[in-house]
Parts: sequence; structure tokens; C-alpha cells
Amino acid sequence: MNLKATLLGAAAAFAMAPMAMAERGSDGHVNIIYWQAPSLMNPYLSGGTKDLEAASLVIEPLARYDETGAIVPWLVDTVPTVENGGVAEDLTSITWTLSEGLLWSDGTPVTSADVRFSWEYCTAEGGGCAQSEKYNDVTDVEIVDDRTVIVHFGISKPFPYGPFVGAQSPIIQASQFADCLGAAAPSCTDANFSPIGTGPFTVTDFRPNDVISLEANQNYRDANLPAFSSVTFKGGGDATAAGRAVLETGEFDYAWNLQLAPDVLANMQSAGQGQIVSGFGTLVERIMVNMTDVNPDLGEERGTAAHPHPFLTDRDVRQALSMAIDRALLTEIGYGDAGRPSCNVLPAPAIYASTANDGCLVQDIAGANALLDAAGWERGSDGVRERDGVRLSMLYQTSTNAVRQDFQALIKQWWSEIGVETELRNLDASVFFGGDPASPDTFQKFFADVEMYANNFDGTDPESYMANWACEQAPRPETQWQGNNMPRFCSEEYDALVAEMSTTGDINERARLAKAMNDMLMQEYVIIPLVDRGRVSAHSNTLGGVILNTWDSELWNAADWHRLSN
Repeated sequence: MNLKATLLGAAAAFAMAPMAMAERGSDGHVNIIYWQAPSLMNPYLSGGTKDLEAASLVIEPLARYDETGAIVPWLVDTVPTVENGGVAEDLTSITWTLSEGLLWSDGTPVTSADVRFSWEYCTAEGGGCAQSEKYNDVTDVEIVDDRTVIVHFGISKPFPYGPFVGAQSPIIQASQFADCLGAAAPSCTDANFSPIGTGPFTVTDFRPNDVISLEANQNYRDANLPAFSSVTFKGGGDATAAGRAVLETGEFDYAWNLQLAPDVLANMQSAGQGQIVSGFGTLVERIMVNMTDVNPDLGEERGTAAHPHPFLTDRDVRQALSMAIDRALLTEIGYGDAGRPSCNVLPAPAIYASTANDGCLVQDIAGANALLDAAGWERGSDGVRERDGVRLSMLYQTSTNAVRQDFQALIKQWWSEIGVETELRNLDASVFFGGDPASPDTFQKFFADVEMYANNFDGTDPESYMANWACEQAPRPETQWQGNNMPRFCSEEYDALVAEMSTTGDINERARLAKAMNDMLMQEYVIIPLVDRGRVSAHSNTLGGVILNTWDSELWNAADWHRLSN
């Protein structure tokens, strides 16, 4: 299968036949399968894409990104700008006005109080918000009237579209979540499983890590939408089964994230039941390197900055791990045309893509060995290097997936060639990417030496994304183990770049700063990028209206999905 034609460009979309206007729910039932099963429906409590995307069927932001990466109004009629007077001339505030007549799915009005509350919820003291970087520099969300709010920033903010824009920053109902602020947030099970929303569907039954049942929101703002009356959102299994369920058997209508070898996908598509949709965005498969000690003997301080890692704090070790990897081979085996070897955690848009780290594209086992030799890491009788009684022995974790397990096996072999011992662990994706602060197995808690997964960001501006690795973003007990700085990397210089970008308006200067942050992370080797992955999903031949969006939730326009005749 040659996916290259569909993967070139910012995003690929397969246009289906236009939908004739029909009554809400007239197209019956639609089946969606995400082999990484959602654990909850609240993206503020989970950094997992599968939770965020499931929630996007129910709760929505004020504005979002379309398939081209452009910001489009969603719960408002107009996106505020300096030109239309919505953004202050000094860039210290942005004014949003809700569309008239918006209702929550329970029939109550959506008001400015809900918008303000969403900010208060994510920034409440004692809580852990997985998307807190979206609200960086916000000092207040002022209620002007029932439909108007002014978001105030403590600085001039050239890009004021972090709060309430994109699926990662939705509006939640103040009355439903009123008792769920701060440390109480994870305990609000009903709200977290069945949020009241403005989206096209509402939850009728939520079974964590299994199945979600939804029905059309009878108070949705377009009287003719959604076309489907009900949804089964199936989770679990694996990517192979999900792909077959759409492309071979036709049992499901949409399958997300088909992380499968190219030949496997080609064979499935040949069955003629469905088609693949794909496009490059900012999704990078990477290895995160833990800068903290995860020894269980450390108790509640395990995996925190109070205890540096016994050997991964040595930059030479981290660099050697990166040098030993053959990214071209990983890409060929795992993704074919749906992947590109990457030396950056920020691969796109093109203006932000650095070329300073391209040396990683060439595997260098000999160089990695020489680096470790010079650093005093000597091989023991078993071939594993050690220094001052510390052995280079690691636990390498990721989610359960055939491609990822292939990557683990290859990387373990390459690391053995430089004297590093590696134990492999794979965890159920629903748990690994879940947000349960009590679980020891989440990717946020990171109770391993290195871990591998892919991530991306909303939209085309990387300000909030690069802020993920600020010191304050490190998951820890005080944040309910939420946060996006999985390596627990902390640098005053990096934090200064984050702060500088937040006040910089010139696009070329923003690009310079974003590249500088990317390069610091790459050259400190706290993140080891592997593959710039295209998103690959599939839909049945009878499902119309699907437009793949690599800049927001893939389910961003599910209200427009409809049934095509056979």
C-alpha cells in the first residue's frame, strides 16, 4: 500500500458525498472502535488521547482547529482578533462571546459562568489538571454578562488562543462540577464518566476501559444534527482487531489509530469494506527518559525530583541510548510511508522544524560504545556496563501494541550492543494512558526508567506544547500525578524560553524560540524521538462526512457524519 500521496501536506481528508438534510437521528446507529479504551470522559484529568477524543463527542471548546489547522468558531460566532476588536491592542486580554441560545444537554443555558468555571477547575489549588499549560499566564476570566467573558493575561500574549480552544481545553458545566474542585476532582465519578455537554452526543452508559453508549443530544444547537441517533464506542482489544472490524468485517464504522505494519493494513483494505484515512501532523513516537529514581523503597517520594536517577542523570548515558537506535529501520518496519524518522519532538509545522539534530538519523553503535568507555562505564563479566557499583540496567515500558513490542525488541538488542541491560514491560493501553492517580502503571506516574509512546498537540502553534517541559509541569503527588513533563526535566534556561515565547509576537522569533526549546530537549537527550508518525485511521464505505483532522480531535466533526447508501 502506498500511503505517501495521502500523507503529504498538513492533513489529509477524504471527502464523502454531501449529506442531504434530514431529521436528527434519522441515520440510526454508528459504531466506533478505539482499541485504547477510554478510562473517563474528562480531558482535564487525563493526558491520554483516547480519553480526550471520546470526551470530544460530548464536551466542546469555544473554538477549535479544522483539518487545515485554522482556528474556527465553535460555541461562538466569531473568533476574536485584534482586527475585529476581540483581542486588546496591548494583547493582555481576549473577549469571547457565546453564541445565542446555547444549551447544555440537560436543557439549561450555557453561560459565561461555565466558561469562567472551566478555568477555575483546571487551576484549582490541590488539583491535578492534565491541560494546565493551556491556562498559562491567565490571571482572571471576567464575566461581563451571561454570554461574554474577558480572559485577562498577566503579560502581553501574542497568541491568546490557549484557553478554551481545541479539544484539550473544553468548557464544562459549572453546576455539575461545582463540588469537584482541587483534590476532589478524581472522586467525582458521575461527572467524570458522564459529563453534561454541548456536543452532538450524550453518555447513557459508561463502562471504564470497555464500552461507552451514547445517544443524540436533543438540545444540540443544530436541529438537524447529529444524523445518528446513537453511538456504541467500543474500547479495548488491539489495533489489528480494530482494523479488521472496519476494513474486513464491516462490524464497525470507524477505527482510530491503526498502529499496524504497512503490509497488514494493505491486506485489510483489500477486503473492500472500508478505506484508510491518514495525514501527518505533529504526532511523534518517542522514548521519555526518567530523570528521577523510581526505586519502590523511596515510598511517596518515588519518581520525584527529590531523588535523581542513579545513572540516567548522566548525559553521556542518555546520548549513547539515542545513538544506538536505527530510526530508519524502525520506521520501515513499523510504519512504512506512514512514518518518517525523526530527530525532533516538534516536527511541524515546517517553520518550527529544526535541522540541528539530524545526526540522530544515522545509527552509531561504535560511537555510543566509545562515549560510554570515555565516561568510565566499564563492561562487567556479563557484558553490562557499570561504574561505582551502579549497573546500566533499565526497565523499558510502553503500551501493548504489536508495533511497539517490535520496537522494544529491536531497541533492547541495540542497547545490549552498547552494554545496557533492558527489561521490557508492556501495559494495557487503557491503563497506561489513563489518568487514575492511584494506579502505578500510568505514563504520567512513569515508574520505569524509560517509556515509549506518541503524543501531539492541538492546532499549529506550539507554545503550550513546548511549555509541557517546564519545571512546574512535572507530575508529582501534589498534582495528583498529572502534568506533561514525564522526564521530570527541569531547567531555568528552558523555563526562560517558555516565558519569552509567551510574549513574542513575531512569527520568525516564535519559530526561533520553539526550535531552541526543541533543541535543548534533544541535546540533553531527556526525550529520544523515533518516528514522526502519520495518523492512520479507517472508516467503512457507508460512513459519510469523515474529515480526518490531525490538529484537533479526530472526532471533531462527528455531528456531520452520516450513513451512505450501499
